[in-house]
Amino acid sequence: MKSMTIRGKIITVFAIFLTCVGALTIFDWWSIVTIQQKVTVSEFFEDMFNNILEARRYEKNFLFYHDRRSLDENLVYINKAIDISTNINKDIERVAGKEYHRFQLDLNDYKSMIETFVAQQDSIVTEKQDESIRLKGKAIGDFAEKLLSLKRKRIHLALDGILGLPFVFLAIFVVLSMLIAQLLFNRILNPLALIRRTIDRVALGDLSPIDYEENAKDEISMLIYAFNRMAGELESKQEQLVQSRKIAAIGTFTAGIAHELNNPINNIYLTAESILEDYDTLSESEGRELVSDVLSQAERAGEIIKNLLDFSRNELPSFTDLDINEVIQKSLKLVKNQTMLAGIQVSTSFFQDLPNIRGNFRNLEQVFLNLLINAIQSMSGGGSITIRTSRESEKHLKIMIQDTGTGIRPEYLEHIFEPFYTTKAVGRGTGLGLSVTYALVKRHGGYIEVQSQVNVGTTFSVYLPIPDSGGQVL
Repeated sequence: MKSMTIRGKIITVFAIFLTCVGALTIFDWWSIVTIQQKVTVSEFFEDMFNNILEARRYEKNFLFYHDRRSLDENLVYINKAIDISTNINKDIERVAGKEYHRFQLDLNDYKSMIETFVAQQDSIVTEKQDESIRLKGKAIGDFAEKLLSLKRKRIHLALDGILGLPFVFLAIFVVLSMLIAQLLFNRILNPLALIRRTIDRVALGDLSPIDYEENAKDEISMLIYAFNRMAGELESKQEQLVQSRKIAAIGTFTAGIAHELNNPINNIYLTAESILEDYDTLSESEGRELVSDVLSQAERAGEIIKNLLDFSRNELPSFTDLDINEVIQKSLKLVKNQTMLAGIQVSTSFFQDLPNIRGNFRNLEQVFLNLLINAIQSMSGGGSITIRTSRESEKHLKIMIQDTGTGIRPEYLEHIFEPFYTTKAVGRGTGLGLSVTYALVKRHGGYIEVQSQVNVGTTFSVYLPIPDSGGQVL
């Protein structure tokens, strides 16, 4: 039944249900008809028993009072009893078995005795005749009474069976209802709920496929297969779009890198030229200051090259088990001096007993360092940064970094993860920090969300997958 469609399964279950109902209905009708027949036969048994009782009553009248007219009445009732036994002989034999033949012999012998008395002209009955006719009369009377009793017992048993039919109906209805409910939940409602959750996940940028039974051929499995194929194609198109944007950004790249590198190189050139021209007249402190400027500008150029290399690096890093709270704490230590100098308060709320994740420590440290530096640079006049970790679901951890900075205008939000896009002043950013952050998070199987309000602040939420017991991402 696994390879059947949901439509076929529902039709099959309802066909079984209707078949059971039909079979039980026919059985119920047959039982009622059978009882009706049994009651009818029981009425014949009772008539036969009553006729024998009447015949025996006239028998006693003859034996006690020698009333010959009682013999005629006796014969009338005996003949009626014989007619009934002849008409329903099969029913009697079915109930009484071999005793029926003995009953026939006794009934005919009894009739013969009565006819013998009728043929006699006198009413004298010997003691032996008296005993014989009484014994025969008692035998046929006891048989008729026993026969009626057996028939009534069979009727009661049949009635007890019919009384149990409603419970059989109820049991079958409950079992079939449970089967239908299980089919609906397992093959329709649960997969649809999974698809709905996946659609919400896709809306957040997570295009991971839905796990499903590849051998199943029902409609929901086909829908999931089509959805996974669509998600795969969408992810492929998204990658192609990203690549297209990268190609389109080559001009921006060239201009951006030329501009960013030209500033520190130009400053180094001017400073070196000043040192060369004024070398003989420079004091030691002035010389140190000029050299410090050269080193600062060289460090600036190195940072630009480093971000560029991080952005263009495609090889997969080595992953190990990591405590995300520890990664964030070490990232905070790197910006501790900057937050103190900028007058920024940092508050943390780390969820305890979070499961470890699989990741590269340096990459994740770079992710949180980039987000923290962005937050610090958006609060030149001081402010606060709030960091929270939590378990978002069974599959993801959530790291939230919230600042009270200047915020990002809505029209800029959709571009902030694009390479070389920056809202900072010239000379303060390469436009690669968030691009690198986005790429590193995706490389870890996660995704990142941003919410921002101008003059209120910005919140970055990073979602990282939780591996299962085997180390595989859920």
